[in-house]
Amino acid sequence: MHTRRQFLGAMGAGLSLGSLSFAADPTPAKKRLAVVTTEWRNRSHAWHMAERFLVGYPTQGKWHHPPFDVVAAYVDQQPENDLSRLRSKEFGFPIYPTVAEAIRCGGDTLAVDAVLIIGEHGNYPDNEYGQKKYPRYEFFKQVTDVFRRDGRTTPVFNDKHLSWKWDWAKEMVDISRELNFGFAAGSSLPGTWRMPSIDMPYEAEVEEILCLAIGGLDSYDFHALEVIQCMAERRRGGETGVVAVQGLRGDAVWQAMAAGNWQGGGWDPALFEACLCRTQTLGQPETFSHRHPTPEQIREWVKDPIAYRIEYADGLKATMLLMNGLVGDFTFAARIKGRAEPLSTLFYLPQTPNVTYSAELMAKAEATFLTGKAPCPIERTLLTTGLVEAGVRSIGTGQKRLETPHLAVRYQAPRESLFLRS
Repeated sequence: MHTRRQFLGAMGAGLSLGSLSFAADPTPAKKRLAVVTTEWRNRSHAWHMAERFLVGYPTQGKWHHPPFDVVAAYVDQQPENDLSRLRSKEFGFPIYPTVAEAIRCGGDTLAVDAVLIIGEHGNYPDNEYGQKKYPRYEFFKQVTDVFRRDGRTTPVFNDKHLSWKWDWAKEMVDISRELNFGFAAGSSLPGTWRMPSIDMPYEAEVEEILCLAIGGLDSYDFHALEVIQCMAERRRGGETGVVAVQGLRGDAVWQAMAAGNWQGGGWDPALFEACLCRTQTLGQPETFSHRHPTPEQIREWVKDPIAYRIEYADGLKATMLLMNGLVGDFTFAARIKGRAEPLSTLFYLPQTPNVTYSAELMAKAEATFLTGKAPCPIERTLLTTGLVEAGVRSIGTGQKRLETPHLAVRYQAPRESLFLRS
């Protein structure tokens, strides 16, 4: 661990060298970034995202180096396979024992130009509904407490959803508005490539939407909900909020599928079919090759099906399906008024370990840090945060339909499409 004296000494040496080199090289000084994370290990989100600011990332056929230096980090947990200490030694940034010390770089006042919060992975307890109590809110509050005390702010990016608790998530957005700093959040799904490369037509009259995806509760459900929301928010009238959510699990999902329509408790089969026809990972029995699965096969392969049925204030209906064993990716379909066939696409995720879609997410973070404005609405992440909480609570309380008056989140999405197309 670096002491404050060692760090300030290194700072002084760095400033001296920088002033000498600046006369010969007019390149502007890089901005200073602090990383606040739960843990930093192989394949963790800090590994995927913070390291983009250490080594750069590919974009449009070039290797891009963000104009930032990681100058400090706070790492809440350091397991046996921790990489934070190795990265600290390799790239020369200190790891501090508190969030406040990290963003002040061991000094008395805020000493960075941006903060990257990554509250994913690590050993944390679950709440009664199975949500992991990641300390994203706690990290954010410690950062903004420094903002208040020091009388200065910087842009902040928060990885994934805002908090496991709705009230805390709402408070985070409210604080960002009160203190007037750029605040962005979310996951990589809205910004990744799509096959075909299409967006929801702006101001479309959308009647029903569906996302077929993988993963489990309080993790990949958030990604699937972001797929839904980044498309739904472009509909006519903009986002109106959600009035009710029902979570289904196990046999209740198969009963919903058999219903054959939303009114009967299920979803539009044509939307499900469109998603099956977009996936690149459709399940198959041994020796088969790309055959359409039967309902019996789907029920056999998917051991723990999960569905969220979402009712929007303007009448839009949405279904999120997690069907591990049937698919291994994220597909989307929508019923648009006046169109005979559903609009559908695959949200494409390249393979690990490079996962270039996380580079695009960090490009959004970089834009926030440089401009002080979030490219994508923070309200999207606020709403999807609330949808995760409502979905897991519904499943945890007997799969009942829950009224959600608190999710009256209204906003207008930008007209420009912000996903990767090159």
